[in-house]
Amino acid sequence: MLDAIIQFSLARRGVVMAAVLALCGLGLWNFNRLPIDAVPDITNVQVMINTEAPGYTPLEVEQRVTYAIETAMAGLPELQYTRSISRYGLSQVTVIFGDDTDIYFARQLVNERLGSVRAKLPLGLEPELGPIATGLGEIFMFTVDAEPGAIDANGKLITPTDLRSAHDWIIRPQLLRVPGVVEVNPIGGYKREVLIGLQPEKMLAYGITQQELIDAVGDNNQNRGAGFVEQKGSQWLLRIPGQAETLADISQIVIKTRDGQPLRVGDVATVGEGKELRTGAATQNGREVVMSTVFMLVGENSRTVAKAVGERLEEIKSSLPEGITATAVYDRTGLVDKTLKTVTTNLLEGALLVIVILFLLLGNVRAAIITAAVIPVAMLMTITGMVRSGVSANLMSLGALDFGLLVDGAIIIVENCLRRLGLASDKQTLSLNERLDVVFSATKEVIRPALFGVFIITAVYLPIFSLTGVEGKMFHPMAMTVVIALSAAMLLSITFVPAAIAMMFKGPVVEKENRAFDATKNLYGRLLRKAIAMRGAVVAAALVLLVVCAGLASRLGSEFVPNLDEGDIAMHALRIPGTSLSQAVALQETLEAAIKTMPEVERVFAKIGTADVATDAVPPSVADNFIILKPRDQWPDPSKPKNQIVEELAALVEPVPGNRYEFLQPIQMRFNELLSGVRAELAIKIFGDDLSQLESLGEEIQSAIGSVDDIVDIQMEQTTGLSMLTLKPKQSALGQYGVELNSLQDQVATAMGGQGAGFFYEGDRRAEIVVRLPEDRRNNIDLLGSLPIQVSSGGYVPLKELVDIGLTTGLNQVNRENGKRRVVVTANVRGRDLGSFVSDVKATIESQVALPAGYWVEYGGTYQTLQSASQRLAVVVPVTLLMIIGLLLLALGSLKDAMIIFSGVPLALTGGILALVFRDIPFSISAAVGFIALSGIAILNGLVMVSFIRELRREGLGLEPAIIEGALTRLRPVVTTALVASLGFIPMALNTGIGSEVQRPLATVVIGGILSSTLLTLFVLPSLYRMLHRSEAEV
Repeated sequence: MLDAIIQFSLARRGVVMAAVLALCGLGLWNFNRLPIDAVPDITNVQVMINTEAPGYTPLEVEQRVTYAIETAMAGLPELQYTRSISRYGLSQVTVIFGDDTDIYFARQLVNERLGSVRAKLPLGLEPELGPIATGLGEIFMFTVDAEPGAIDANGKLITPTDLRSAHDWIIRPQLLRVPGVVEVNPIGGYKREVLIGLQPEKMLAYGITQQELIDAVGDNNQNRGAGFVEQKGSQWLLRIPGQAETLADISQIVIKTRDGQPLRVGDVATVGEGKELRTGAATQNGREVVMSTVFMLVGENSRTVAKAVGERLEEIKSSLPEGITATAVYDRTGLVDKTLKTVTTNLLEGALLVIVILFLLLGNVRAAIITAAVIPVAMLMTITGMVRSGVSANLMSLGALDFGLLVDGAIIIVENCLRRLGLASDKQTLSLNERLDVVFSATKEVIRPALFGVFIITAVYLPIFSLTGVEGKMFHPMAMTVVIALSAAMLLSITFVPAAIAMMFKGPVVEKENRAFDATKNLYGRLLRKAIAMRGAVVAAALVLLVVCAGLASRLGSEFVPNLDEGDIAMHALRIPGTSLSQAVALQETLEAAIKTMPEVERVFAKIGTADVATDAVPPSVADNFIILKPRDQWPDPSKPKNQIVEELAALVEPVPGNRYEFLQPIQMRFNELLSGVRAELAIKIFGDDLSQLESLGEEIQSAIGSVDDIVDIQMEQTTGLSMLTLKPKQSALGQYGVELNSLQDQVATAMGGQGAGFFYEGDRRAEIVVRLPEDRRNNIDLLGSLPIQVSSGGYVPLKELVDIGLTTGLNQVNRENGKRRVVVTANVRGRDLGSFVSDVKATIESQVALPAGYWVEYGGTYQTLQSASQRLAVVVPVTLLMIIGLLLLALGSLKDAMIIFSGVPLALTGGILALVFRDIPFSISAAVGFIALSGIAILNGLVMVSFIRELRREGLGLEPAIIEGALTRLRPVVTTALVASLGFIPMALNTGIGSEVQRPLATVVIGGILSSTLLTLFVLPSLYRMLHRSEAEV
């Protein structure tokens, strides 16, 4: 089969070249269609269910809403687990499905179950599904702000209500039409509201009830059609207009007639512009603004969508009212472009180094050109494969591509053809057929071991496909890209390379003298003879190195993947539960003024509380701060590490009163939240039934782990501390005055919380008409007791006669997971690996905290993912190694020779471990992928050398001469392949650009491993071969 392919490639050289050009053209066309991203989207398939329950306490929300929804979701196909949060007035249930579940199918299943649960919920509550977006779907944020001193058309200063109206009615509808956008979620400002402010004294004097006023406004503020009539051949539509066109029209609505005099709304209430009772606010650089987050539809490309949103926002600016401006504050495109630049730099510099080494070591320009040509052609074929398999170009998918590996097979073939053509031509010009025969036999001579080696490198990546969950989504693109690239390189090695050699080497081939290489070869020959003579000592030294490195490996730290430096900082500010929104905004303005004094900070903006669509169910006491840093070249000290900036920032904000902090990065924060529902790297979850017991256990754990080294941001979620003004009904008074409890609750709820009474329309815009007490009266608690409550007999009683008013502290929120209540203590680690840190935390908790029966602790966060990936790799890696032995056995038919070559794997790993120790890099899944790749590379050179030694022995050479001759002959390809493979990774190992930290462990492992593997192939392998085949030497 292989012989036939090589013969066809040589006989139909033109056809092969035309096919290669066609594949290049296809690759260039697909290059424009290749989706580009920063990191793979690792979101699990989740459906969020939000239910607004105004007026319900966290405990009531849990009992009446959350529990009912969670129970209804139990037993859904592919359901993995549920988690929920019950807060004042809001229930949020997140349902997580298996990775293979279609998101639309999952939403349909959830919707069907919600249909049955609606009847069990309190009247008027309507569960809604969250946007069809992934957890990393927040690709673009912008603010809507007024220019300093800006005024509107009426000469008044622009208000937060004006900003919100511009967002809701001008910007949002246009952005929703951008392909790939699924939601534009605003926070801050005030939705426009028409407030009918009740005046209880006047209502009492005129004998008008709240309900009469609400009904009157609802009944007298609508247009009505009454069919049509036909007159004189025309059709006239009948209309009865009654809709209020101005606020004065609402004031003139008649409530009822008394003694022949109409009583109007304006007689018992004020009508004017109101402010909604909002749940969230936004600030930027110390000013209150409207902020909006653009969510991307599942499966779309973040760079494309974010870019389109940015362009559309620029177009929209011209249509905004004068004095109002929209500014992009966070754009995922920036991060994608920076990571893309890092990856491109790595690949181009790697390719350049590989090409330089090829020119230097092959000693022939044409040979180097042929070998180097494999790189762009294989890359273009890879791009086509990536587009066809739906893999985006990102840090992970392109993170393991090494052009040195792609040309390994080609180097072996070109080098052998060059050597054989040089011997055959002997300064004579060969005829075409002779040349083709030499190229055919030279290619055939090394094609099997070369292809088999490359095939093994490809095969070792296959186990990565067994990773599931988050780690699977992260590393599958990497394995897919490498397998496609190596398969393309293999195909080119048996078709394009022989055809190109036959076409380009027409004259006599003279191998130029390379003095440096000849000197190296002579030195190697002398050292090799000594190594074979002292083979016992050489093998023993290798074993000692192996044992030492095994010891070092056990002391290496561990983490899931190194944190991608996104260039920006996300700071989570936590305030005392029950902090009002206005107080939180005031605190935030002080905080932002402090942060802005740092010379490295470009801007700071924050979201406080919950947005319109409650994707983040947080109270007003919690703020997400986004600190955008200037480009490094604008810093006073561009070499300052990011960790130092975070430490300076922490020291700067520490004195600001009323705040506690957690420091992360925007995507990292979401990433952590997706994995376990918390935003920190480690989540210690305490499960049980009694909330007070859970809280005391949480506090105990929080104080116990404070002594662990390098622990930062220790927080326990705030479960209590929410201030509540409780109006406790006096049952005897209710009975005495004949007041029904329901009536009392309705009247207080309308006066304080408000009740809708229809809509006020202006053009295509509308504002809700709300009836409640005016703001000054509503916030005056001293006047609350004198609020008149209507009794069944028609009279009125002051509220304080019917209730006891008292201030209490209640639950802030109730969290559940898989139907069980839980409290979470979170922590981050700074300056240390995650694995050893978690081990210390576990040991501390086990020794210092006693858990009662029915309570248990689980560990979540990124640590959970590291654990599941490590467990799977512990099974997969041994299977891979057995597979390699099986493949070697298949290729060589000798267990002894297979094990000699396989000895290259553990000895190659020693170099990888030493490189990690030397650079102080902890073991991570990225490094594990490097070790997997390394085991394949280590086999390649050993396989080629052993095959050559066996070939020489079959030709009748003695054991030792065959070993020395074989090793010396294969020196050039072994050194060349090792150099190109390691140099291809050097830019990746040394780069400090955005995203380089993710690729660094993999590149470090491969470089260190290749160096040790090369020394092994050149010295230990011949010594081992001589030792194990000594019986044949004695014959």
